[in-house]
Amino acid sequence: MEARQFIRHPVSLPIEASKTPAEAYCLGVGGLAFRTDHKIEPGSFVHVRIPAVIPAFEIDARVVWCRHRASHIELGVEFLSDQDAFRVRMVEQVCHIEHYRQKISELENRTLSFEEAALEWIGRYSATFPQPLAQPKA
Repeated sequence: MEARQFIRHPVSLPIEASKTPAEAYCLGVGGLAFRTDHKIEPGSFVHVRIPAVIPAFEIDARVVWCRHRASHIELGVEFLSDQDAFRVRMVEQVCHIEHYRQKISELENRTLSFEEAALEWIGRYSATFPQPLAQPKA
């Protein structure tokens, strides 16, 4: 599990996680790390909601780790199927592009459309954006 690459959700964009009843899921590949205000035990299932995209993106995941930091708790979750991991990766790219657009506006006083920000972000960061590790085929 340590080799898994987790996509870090931008702190500037909201994300929500609520505990869900445990169910028997087939776990896939891919992970997401984000800040939260409350501890959730590893092995617990959570419902993740990203309201920064329209419509809000929602998905279930399993908590892999929970780390206490000085001002917050960091949660690492893995997704329940390869398709879920792919969908989250696409949504997170949109979130990172929006974060980049906001950062450029603040730091460089440049106003970019989402499309302009996407072109710049892709050119600068897409090659280093975390890729889910493939699970060995049974």
